[in-house]
Amino acid sequence: MVKVLSSVVRFSTRILYNSHFGRRPLPTLPVPHLSHYNFRTLSKMASEAPLVVRLVAASAYVADRAGAIVRDIMKKGELGIVEKTGIQDLQTQADRTAQMSIATSLSRQFPGVKVIGEEDDDEPAVDEQYVYQGLSEDVMKCADKYKGGEVKPEQVVVWIDPLDGTKEYTEGLLDHVTVLIGIAVDGQSVAGVIHQPYFNYKAGPDAQLGRTIWGIVGIGSFGFEQKSPPADKTIITTTRSHPTPTVQEAINAFKPDEVIRVGGCGHKVLIVLEGEAHVYLFASPGCKKWDTCGPQAILEAVGGRLTDIHGNVLQYHQDVKRPNTAGVLATFKNHDFYLKNIPQGIKDQLKA
Repeated sequence: MVKVLSSVVRFSTRILYNSHFGRRPLPTLPVPHLSHYNFRTLSKMASEAPLVVRLVAASAYVADRAGAIVRDIMKKGELGIVEKTGIQDLQTQADRTAQMSIATSLSRQFPGVKVIGEEDDDEPAVDEQYVYQGLSEDVMKCADKYKGGEVKPEQVVVWIDPLDGTKEYTEGLLDHVTVLIGIAVDGQSVAGVIHQPYFNYKAGPDAQLGRTIWGIVGIGSFGFEQKSPPADKTIITTTRSHPTPTVQEAINAFKPDEVIRVGGCGHKVLIVLEGEAHVYLFASPGCKKWDTCGPQAILEAVGGRLTDIHGNVLQYHQDVKRPNTAGVLATFKNHDFYLKNIPQGIKDQLKA
């Protein structure tokens, strides 16, 4: 669970310990851990921290809360599944409620920042029990390491995927599910959060669920153990629910020893980061900006790369087209090798 600082707006016992503004009880949420810092220290840290750091700290906090929402809705068994564009493109009550929670919470704390979410068209009315204020202590401790310069709110776009891996969520493949928040400055991905609501869920009924990974380019990424994949193999991770002939042809070009087919862009990037695969390859236009913005920053903060299959850097300004029309290629090492060996015929089909 994310360690939390108090709200930077009001230091009341209610906000410190509950961090919400409604009268109804929250879903089964753990009590936030409070640091040993006194109120004056907390307030000073928050007021002096750069905007990007405060945004990441708030995003890590609310992503952890969104994960609790996702678990609570699954526990109740009332998923409220609807098809958006087809059977492979689903939406649930967890998507809608988590989106409302994240978008409202961040918009209220950072009113000048543009917030864009996957479920913007279907976001429900604001429910105050799911509106939070809080900052991750772990992120705030790194504030003095940020060297990104002064950033104004109008330069920032926050991209939200409240439940990445929805189809897998409905099928009980819970380790595929993530909550994604990406932060872009002047169209470039600079920071991100990946929360896994069901991390550790196979450890038994008494296991503490969930973990939050976060990263800021120029500082690093945290919350996971980075490992190298096997040196004597080629392992590729790719889509489970959106296979196409071009996806398979691109994979075949590398003659992989193993292909890991899973749901969720955030999950696949973590598979690369934790050394289970050498590359995440998706030669298809199915991925969207809210899928890639956060994971890209986390990967690049530790020296990896995420581009389209032509090697173009993805853009994240507020008017950009939402689909990543030229696919996704994510690696920790040897990015140019994979770019070079994707067949030209596939590249010709997927125009940037």
